[in-house]
Amino acid sequence: MPMNRRRALAAGLGAAALVNAGLPGVDSAAGRAPVPSDAELAGSLAGGFGSFYADVNGTRLHYVSGGQGEPVFLLPGWPATWWTYRKVMPILAERYRVVVPDLRGMGGLARPLGGFDKKTMARDIYALARKLGYESVNIAGHDIGAMVAFSFAANHPDATRSVALLDVLHPDRGFYEWRLIQPPGGGVNMWWMAFNQVDGLPEELLAGRARHLIDWHYGIGLVDQSNVSDRDRAVFAHAYDTANAIRAGNGWYKAFQQDIADMDTYAKVTAPLLGLVAPATLPWFQATLPNVATDVRGIVTVDKALHWLADEDPELVARSLAAFFG
Repeated sequence: MPMNRRRALAAGLGAAALVNAGLPGVDSAAGRAPVPSDAELAGSLAGGFGSFYADVNGTRLHYVSGGQGEPVFLLPGWPATWWTYRKVMPILAERYRVVVPDLRGMGGLARPLGGFDKKTMARDIYALARKLGYESVNIAGHDIGAMVAFSFAANHPDATRSVALLDVLHPDRGFYEWRLIQPPGGGVNMWWMAFNQVDGLPEELLAGRARHLIDWHYGIGLVDQSNVSDRDRAVFAHAYDTANAIRAGNGWYKAFQQDIADMDTYAKVTAPLLGLVAPATLPWFQATLPNVATDVRGIVTVDKALHWLADEDPELVARSLAAFFG
């Protein structure tokens, strides 16, 4: 995903610099409060949200749901959880039944050993929708969640009312062409795309240290660091802080080769499709969407964001999704 986050670094927003400066929104060693449970976090949101579990497709998914109306499923990405939609969920809950699952291996309790290809993960969401009584749903995803949302639309067209992709597209053969080393003045080196595919080493290095990973990624990925608070970062770090959690999350990256092979077999998505992007991602979406979908309804640029769209401009994201879903 050719996202240029160098301007974040140039603006002095690197996580290490913020930690050293003691700025708000970045963890300090002292005074860290306990992380609230999913139930407590869900209950803190307007819209009657609750925290639930469902056994589907051979795994156990955690999900949060609230609101009333037609179903809208929101899928999160790495290294976040359902909590990444905390600012969008209450707005959408005024019109929709909002369901926000943690993906296979994310949050909750289950850390399966496999099934991290996006086709299987999409089948998880399909099974969850059916278990909740929905024949078809509106679906949106960010980052890894966008890959799963696209796979959902590709593999379950009859269950897809409409699909929105936030800042990331499904793996295709173009992924094999991405640079690991950028030229001077180029985009950020996306080292984690390869690092997360290494067997065993990430678990050894990051277990108990996930907060460093969270701060680094949000450090380069936010225009305004205060949009993801210290508590938010603690929630995300807690979800990725064990070796088993790191292994499971990295499974989404280890499956990219299978995802690319699966993409080769997909016909164009026929459901209405909307893209929401940060400015640097716009050319990628413009070049790709006409080749993978027959009914592209538009691409919304979220100018306030570098990558974390729902964190940085939740009003625009929620308004765009509501206008699209109808």
